Amino acid sequence: MLGFLQVLTSGIAIGCIYGLVALSFVLIYKATETVSFMQGDLLMLGAFAVLALNAGAGLPLALAVPLGLAGMFALGAGLERSVLRRALGQPHLTAVLLTFGLGLMLRGALTTVPAASHSMYRLALPFGDEPLRIGSLALAPAHLAVIGATLAVAALLTLFFRHTRAGLALRACSENARAAALMGVPVGAMHTLAWALGAGLAAFAGLLLAPVTFVHLNMGLIALKAFPAAVLGGMTSLPGALLAGIFLGVVEALAGLVLPEGTKDVVPYVLLMAALLLFPGGFGAALGRGRG
Repeated sequence: MLGFLQVLTSGIAIGCIYGLVALSFVLIYKATETVSFMQGDLLMLGAFAVLALNAGAGLPLALAVPLGLAGMFALGAGLERSVLRRALGQPHLTAVLLTFGLGLMLRGALTTVPAASHSMYRLALPFGDEPLRIGSLALAPAHLAVIGATLAVAALLTLFFRHTRAGLALRACSENARAAALMGVPVGAMHTLAWALGAGLAAFAGLLLAPVTFVHLNMGLIALKAFPAAVLGGMTSLPGALLAGIFLGVVEALAGLVLPEGTKDVVPYVLLMAALLLFPGGFGAALGRGRG
């Protein structure tokens, strides 16, 4: 039972990271109807940005973290204004390929830095290394911190979308951009905000993932498991994406207990295929019908 609880906690923590990246997918898709395939590269770049500011520039973490996240927020806004906006009105495949290409460019630019491409780094976030013991149960501080940070981000996003002018405008734009424009909402600015928030969320997920898997060039591959969570959530439901991410993380962790080694990596895609057959609209749509 203790082993089960420890695996469950680990699964929830990894699922929270899946959920945060899935949120970035959904946030961008809802506002712009574009699937961004550079979220994994933004996740990786965000972790390296904080690492460079902390270990390279010598800034304390209390300053390196907000500066790194702000830089990724600005990067997302800059990419939308300079490149991605040109895909408006083009076939959907054009925008998808554009994000894929931008992701490859970001990754390629980072590989030109020898220190980044040849080593793995540990980002010393102040989580502590000693496990939290509850009786005979030992919980990793990094996992608990990931869960707590995810809950905090979810609460902040809820407040943002319900109680701020920018959040309400972004919601209106995601529901019906034409009607929002007629009501005076600056749709172009909302698209920029969506890409900036998507980049910031992906970078924050990378920051939380860093103490678990270290900082390296391939850490962004976790987005390949977060995307099924976004699809399971319906691609239009932020709560659905987060819940689907946690669900996938838990199922994947539990599958590691009972399935042969390596098989658990296939679980998210098997679940995606099964869920799309049962719930074509995703978990978000199923939850909406349940409330109705």
